[in-house]
This record gives sequence, C-alpha cells and structure tokens, in this order.
Amino acid sequence: MQQHCGDYTVETRGQRLYDITAAVEAVAKAAQVETGLVTVFCRHTSCSLLINENADPDVRHDLEAFVKRLVPDGDPAFIHTLEGPDDMAAHIKTALTATSLSIPVTDGRMALGTWQGIYLFEHRKAPHRRNIVVHVLGA
Repeated sequence: MQQHCGDYTVETRGQRLYDITAAVEAVAKAAQVETGLVTVFCRHTSCSLLINENADPDVRHDLEAFVKRLVPDGDPAFIHTLEGPDDMAAHIKTALTATSLSIPVTDGRMALGTWQGIYLFEHRKAPHRRNIVVHVLGA
C-alpha cells in the first residue's frame, strides 16, 4: 500500500459551483495507484463538495438556485451573522451537503461515471481562497 497527499487551492468568486475534477485527477494520477481510494476533503465550514453532472450547465444552475431557496441568506431566524447575512446560511448549506468525498480508483483512474464531475460549492458571496486536500491510498 502506498499513500500520496496533495493540496489544491480554489479561488472562488462568490456563490456557485466550481468544477475541481481536473485538479483532483492530477493529484490522483501523480500517486500512480492502480487500485485504491481518493479522499477529497475541504478545510472550510462555509463551502462544500459534491459529485454531480458535468455535461449540462443547467444542472449546476438549478442546484445553485434550489439551495438558495432552501436556505436563504439573511433569514431573520439566524442568530449567527458575524460575517454578514450569508454567514449562517453558508454553514447550514455545508451541513446539508458534504466536506469530504471518496472516489474509488480502478485501472489507475478515478472511477467517476461518464457524466460525473467533482465540484466545490461556494456558499459565501465574497471571494475566498478554499483549500482542498486530496489523499490517495492504494497499490
């Protein structure tokens, strides 16, 4: 068994989905693992990770719009607003999604489906530098 770990920074420009598939694939490929597991971890509490369709941009648009309706910024019921009206909403959106993903590696490649991509979902309005850790374990 061998392990490989790499970091990746995503420069966000507000609330939306950012495709990070190529960056994660680069770390996975550098590990030179034929069979194993890739773990992708986000070191933040106001953005998240997800795997979803990468072919039609309407999917990203609809996901973004749905999550905004589900947990609106500035909800008057929120007490935690130290960093603005999108602060607590961002934390709730993160809690409803995920901060880590696991992707199998088979035949030296991540076993994503044909239409699957890996996304960082930024839940804050302001630009941020988001750090992603990619850990590969395998043989």
